Amino acid sequence: MSAQRRLAVGLSLILATAWVGTLRAQSPRSALVDYVASHQRAIVSELVELLSIPNVAADTENIRRNAVLLREMLRRRGFSTELLETDGNPLVWGELKVPGARRTLLIWAHYNGQPADPKGWKQANPFIPVLRAGRLEDGAKDIAGFRTLERFDPNWRLYARSAADDKAPIVGLLAALDAMKASGVAPSSNVRVVLDGEAGSPSLAAAIPRYREKLTADVMILLEGPVHQSGRPTIAFGARGFLDLDLTVYGPKVGVNSGNFGNWVPNPALGLAHLLASLKDDQGRVLVKGFYDGVGPLLPEEQAMLDAVPDDPAGLMKLFVIAAPERSDLSLQQALQLPALNIRGLSSALVGPDARTIIPDRAEAFIDIRLVKETPSKAMAEKLLAHIRDQGFHVVQSEPDDETRSQYPRIVKVIFRGAAEGYRTFPLAPESQLVTAAVTRMLGEPPVLIRTMGQR
Repeated sequence: MSAQRRLAVGLSLILATAWVGTLRAQSPRSALVDYVASHQRAIVSELVELLSIPNVAADTENIRRNAVLLREMLRRRGFSTELLETDGNPLVWGELKVPGARRTLLIWAHYNGQPADPKGWKQANPFIPVLRAGRLEDGAKDIAGFRTLERFDPNWRLYARSAADDKAPIVGLLAALDAMKASGVAPSSNVRVVLDGEAGSPSLAAAIPRYREKLTADVMILLEGPVHQSGRPTIAFGARGFLDLDLTVYGPKVGVNSGNFGNWVPNPALGLAHLLASLKDDQGRVLVKGFYDGVGPLLPEEQAMLDAVPDDPAGLMKLFVIAAPERSDLSLQQALQLPALNIRGLSSALVGPDARTIIPDRAEAFIDIRLVKETPSKAMAEKLLAHIRDQGFHVVQSEPDDETRSQYPRIVKVIFRGAAEGYRTFPLAPESQLVTAAVTRMLGEPPVLIRTMGQR
């Protein structure tokens, strides 16, 4: 999504929920376009500065550098600011108070990014932004010296870790505030901003009661999520949660030669493969008992919203180079309304040129379960454990000792790594309709409305 488009969406959301007033002799849309056109270099420069600081959540020193810069960026817009310390990385908090405010709006975004392996990037460093004259996958060339440019084509793309997820929305929000102030829009709501710096937000739950007064609001907007494949602005009214877990199946205490012990010593990789295969049928439906419990039929209004999403299944299959979706009985939007089970990693012994003819000592799988509002994480964890036990496995939470190994032929260690609940706002709620109408007015076209999207 271009910088101009992100700025427009951000401004529309804020106009809908926090600001009212009369623009000086201009419509909101024309004032927005004029502001962006005359401030492109400043907007891109601020984004480049933010992208140039590494933001892997485990790199606490650089994460704090991000937080300090973001605090200063908010302060320059007139916010009262503070770094809210947590058990992990700090939350960047800011508040713009308005006399006689009708409501308080809380805007959330995250400033951390996924770990970045420089060898996987087609540029010198993922934290040195590169501007291209189009999409990388289309072979677009670098644009040298872009930091001195005054104008930027909306089809150009800026590549760096977290450029889209989630630093550009933060800069778009701040640019939107600048545009509104320059255009003479009077605020009618307090605006609170909280920027999260942790992968999966593990410290957020404990921080909320500690900072309840600073985080209380009437309306909350999350600046995150992909634009729809159609390129149209997108509003999502909910997100899937997650439940992360690791499985380790055990074989011999040390790896042994398959020529000497094949057919006799159990192979944990095969044991894990059988366990994983028991989780789904060949049509992609999860076989864990009660996995879909609680997910009921949609209201007619919700079904109509799903039907209106302009998905292009053929285009997506071409993009991902797949022959068919996993669930052929569901559209993409229908699939997103259900919990999902995903294997995100597998490991056992060595592979490739380093592979050896051994029966390995263990095999590991890393799983995430995507939750919806109706499937709480605690109940889902209990159902999964029951399923594993039903497959004949003895479940442990730590490395099994020799006595345990000698007693149980099938042992699996299950470690739950974290969870976040799914959530959803009713699309026909007054606040939802206000935001939708404002985005439509500002951009001149209706946004794509998504009932449930991903998270993290």
